[in-house]
Amino acid sequence: MPSIRKATRRGERTRAAILDAAVPLFARHGYRGAPLSSLAEAARLTQPGLLHHFPSKEQLLLAVLEERDREAMRWMRDTWFDSGTAALRTFVALVAHNSTTPELVQLFTVLVGEGVSESHPAHEYFAERYARLRGNVRRAIAQGQDTGEFRTDVDAGVLANLVLAMLDGLQIQWLLDRDQDMTTAFETFTEVLLEHLKPRD
Repeated sequence: MPSIRKATRRGERTRAAILDAAVPLFARHGYRGAPLSSLAEAARLTQPGLLHHFPSKEQLLLAVLEERDREAMRWMRDTWFDSGTAALRTFVALVAHNSTTPELVQLFTVLVGEGVSESHPAHEYFAERYARLRGNVRRAIAQGQDTGEFRTDVDAGVLANLVLAMLDGLQIQWLLDRDQDMTTAFETFTEVLLEHLKPRD
């Protein structure tokens, strides 16, 4: 049994190392531009060695995205609050956090662009991810409407789309020009949105 546990831990460490090595390659070159040979070399493995842990490049890509998404969701859960205002302001903190992880921002931005194509292996993943994120933001706004915190004559779903569009758009501009202050820009947008959401007398 100890030998089995040791082998399991070694396998987990190897899988984690492969995921870490794959991030910069997928971020720089996308899925199609990162050959399996380069991914294996970055992880200091042979191709058969890499395929032992991830049977295909597609499975490796999805594992990278899911692991990084889990990390982001853990971070969001730690900072998400009950009120609609606090929930929306959590996204300001998320943008500030993202500004410290440019490689991960680029990873998702590059792969989302590729993933628009229905033939891309991550197309369904990103479609489901955006649906989930839209739902989270919509529920936060709707919760504020239910409690009287926000006005009720606005469509929470439309505003959720705007929040995600602003988030993605600012991150793209920041990737192209790091002098852009996306945190301040998104904070300004959030305050404008919160002002718009105030109940009318």
